[in-house]
Amino acid sequence: MTRIPLSPRMLRATTPGWLWVPAAIGLAALAGPLVALFVAANWQDLPALWARGDARTALGLSLTTAAASTVVCFVLGLPLAVLLSRLHGIVLALLRGLLVVPLVLSPVVSGLALLYFWGRQTLVGGWLESIGWGVGFSPAAVVLVQVFVSLPFFVVSALGSIEAVDTDLEFAGANAGATSGQILAHITLPLAAPGILVGTLLAFARSLGEYGATITFAGSVAGRTRTLPLQIELALNSNDPQAALGISLMLIGLYLIVLVIAGAAVGRIFRH
Repeated sequence: MTRIPLSPRMLRATTPGWLWVPAAIGLAALAGPLVALFVAANWQDLPALWARGDARTALGLSLTTAAASTVVCFVLGLPLAVLLSRLHGIVLALLRGLLVVPLVLSPVVSGLALLYFWGRQTLVGGWLESIGWGVGFSPAAVVLVQVFVSLPFFVVSALGSIEAVDTDLEFAGANAGATSGQILAHITLPLAAPGILVGTLLAFARSLGEYGATITFAGSVAGRTRTLPLQIELALNSNDPQAALGISLMLIGLYLIVLVIAGAAVGRIFRH
């Protein structure tokens, strides 16, 4: 049900005036630091900074690994979201809890968890190393980190959208003789498309911004694991705050592009 926009009179009648004070403080706490970044930047120097080899390499690695991890999140997360929407009881509670854990884990703990599962001295990591598929200090390690932290974002968004699909429509399709695959492809997923799309873009954005688990598990190797957040950290440690600021603005620009695409795509889906 679409919420009807309130007229100024109805807004005053239904909204306590004191709400504006904490709301304004909250907005200032969110917007203030971002505005400070834009004010502090030397905009005339940004084109040269963005054209530097290390910045372009970090950007290319970030986009490539984020795209790869987003594909993995979609391929693995969509079946998981569909199955979770069908389960009930203690099994569902346990799986939901497992899904939420990576969302709240400290980045360092996430990195350690990945290290003890995929590291060279572990059962899984050692076996991969023995067959020549070792992931240590490689772009593959970055993708594994990004999938670990981004998959829950995709699944939670897709799951909420799938659970909102009217089950009567799915039952009607089954009664009409449609197979489970046809119901999923022609009823469930099209109706859940906005949430699935938002989840995909959230996974991409989260992958772009991953830092703590990446440096713990994959390290910071130029051209291999040094993504944009790690390049920012290197610039700060090298006493080059303008470079860190410029790359930060580059990352914010990518986020804004993702938000615009998400808004346009979801709006288009809802219009149709």
